[in-house]
Amino acid sequence: MSTARVVRRVAVFGGTHGNEMSGVYLVKRWLQNQEAITRSSFLTVPCIANPRAVERCRRYIDVDLNRQFTQEHFSMDFPPSTAPYEVHRAVELNKKFGAKGEAFDVIIDLHNTTSNMGNCLIIGSSMDSFTLQMVKYLVQRSGLVCPVFLTENTVPQLEMADSKRLGVHGISLELGAQPQGVLLADIYLRHERLVHTCLDFIHKFNQGEVFPPETLEVYRILHVVDYPRNNDNDLSAMVHPELQDKDWHPLKPGDPMFLTLDGETIKYEGDSTVYPAFINEAAYYEKGIAFWATQKETLNVTELQVKTK
Repeated sequence: MSTARVVRRVAVFGGTHGNEMSGVYLVKRWLQNQEAITRSSFLTVPCIANPRAVERCRRYIDVDLNRQFTQEHFSMDFPPSTAPYEVHRAVELNKKFGAKGEAFDVIIDLHNTTSNMGNCLIIGSSMDSFTLQMVKYLVQRSGLVCPVFLTENTVPQLEMADSKRLGVHGISLELGAQPQGVLLADIYLRHERLVHTCLDFIHKFNQGEVFPPETLEVYRILHVVDYPRNNDNDLSAMVHPELQDKDWHPLKPGDPMFLTLDGETIKYEGDSTVYPAFINEAAYYEKGIAFWATQKETLNVTELQVKTK
């Protein structure tokens, strides 16, 4: 059996990317009326993570905030004045929510994607029994189909310096497909349901409910796949129509993957089946990512209860 300390503080972030609208507007609403996200056993604090980007309805001002939660930045009290705005903001958030501040127990970060990811739950560790049990609770109790994206990887280049690092435990709720700068009612409502289900789990945990051993299906990142490019590093192909919107579907060797601008099919030549995620995400063009290749795994989740001493 695993135990974890009672949860005292939970933060709900929206607007880590300023043009991902369901999280922005849920947090704006909760900042006006926090009663909806109040549970008697812990404090819940809503936060607009990147207010300048939200004001301009842009993903970020200088650099992607969700890649700035690094140990280097966490060690700073005051970044250089010339540092990007999002570095300053990451340091500020760490002072309030992270180890340099009140050390929040759980961070729930709300995101949207232009990819057909559905109700994706993003976690960073296969060893955190609390988060794994919370995710299993979401899968079982939310009434939604929730694929789980595991960003844990031993390759340093794939390390995710995202907001989940601020808390003792963390989860990102990545819902799509939704265009940037657009607010879709169904996704807004699904986001709201998932947040409430997270908070319900935490309250039950604090009240002493024991969560039994479980298994959890996850999609673990393997590597990124970039678009084919020409000598000028410009795109020479696009996602094949048979792959488009097929997030979480198996991509087998020999399956169509890209279509050149001249209409020729480029097939997947890998040695094994992978499960693409974030296919043709608009924000990833600048990062050189056509999709993430993942592998499907089943994790064993240990029994969990609150630590009493």
